[in-house]
Amino acid sequence: MVGIVDVAKMAKVSTATVSRVLSNNMNVSSKTRDRVLKAVNKLEYKPNRLASNLRKMSSKTVMAVVPDITNPFFSSILQGFKDVALEFGYHVLLGDTGNSLEQERDYINLVKERVVDGLILATARLPKEEILAASQEIPVVLACEYIDGFDIPTVSIDNVSAGREAVEHLIRLGHRRIGMITGPLDVILSKDRVKGYYQALNLNEIPIEGVLIQEGNFSVTSGYETMLKLLALKDPPTAVFATNDEMAVGAMKAIKQRGLQVPNDISVIGFDDIPLCGLVEPELTSVSQPRYDMGYQAMQMLLSIIKKEELTRNQIVLPHRLMIRNTCRTYSSFLGEKKLKVY
Repeated sequence: MVGIVDVAKMAKVSTATVSRVLSNNMNVSSKTRDRVLKAVNKLEYKPNRLASNLRKMSSKTVMAVVPDITNPFFSSILQGFKDVALEFGYHVLLGDTGNSLEQERDYINLVKERVVDGLILATARLPKEEILAASQEIPVVLACEYIDGFDIPTVSIDNVSAGREAVEHLIRLGHRRIGMITGPLDVILSKDRVKGYYQALNLNEIPIEGVLIQEGNFSVTSGYETMLKLLALKDPPTAVFATNDEMAVGAMKAIKQRGLQVPNDISVIGFDDIPLCGLVEPELTSVSQPRYDMGYQAMQMLLSIIKKEELTRNQIVLPHRLMIRNTCRTYSSFLGEKKLKVY
């Protein structure tokens, strides 16, 4: 195997000079640099990346951990991670927890061994004390989720406001009996979107009925199954807010299976605005998150921390937008009632 010593011999320089050339150190003459690079090409020398990283105490690699790689919501976020990392010469390792607490813990323990230079968590299901402890050992940034009360760098949207706006849209259309399909209620995002639901109903003096709130797990199947429960009620909802698009699509399937139509019989709103929203029939109204920007800014924050640069702010809240399509319609029975209050 060709080594750095062989390159140095052919170029008639020291191994230190070869190392300087390969690390783009400018303290080498152009003539010497050309001679070294010619030797590298002729010998087809491949630098030992691991050895170089160990000398620098840096792996030039970061890890991004997501809860479910099969969920298309994360594809744009991961693209944002990758684009920034490559721009600065870093590689991204992907960890998929499969919504498992133990798998998330395993990834955190792995990075604490300094296998990578930093960690982005697009999931935060572990007890917040464990994540805080990890952030004190290695650079950690949260994307999408956050930890209430802890000052860990975070990029997210205002999920309370987003949930409230989705439900307010349904109220504007005349709906008063609005169902909700949540994600797991031990997840901060689900809790915040439920808060938004409560705010919209309370503000408009609409009674909150626990039976209209069903817990799913962000999957299409859970959306389907929880919608069947809502449809089985003696007085089912006229509209449903699902806290992600996959559950919304599952809900639409259940509605159609029961011989009903979206939106003629029941209106549906999702959350995330994944590409699937434009492919289902009718096209799904959804709260859009700036997924790519979320990933891009989260990686920028992480690399700034790794390089020991001072962050201008620790918490970044990006804008969301309600994308109105074809799954919601006016519920005429309530037309003429008092106007929606603006929060």
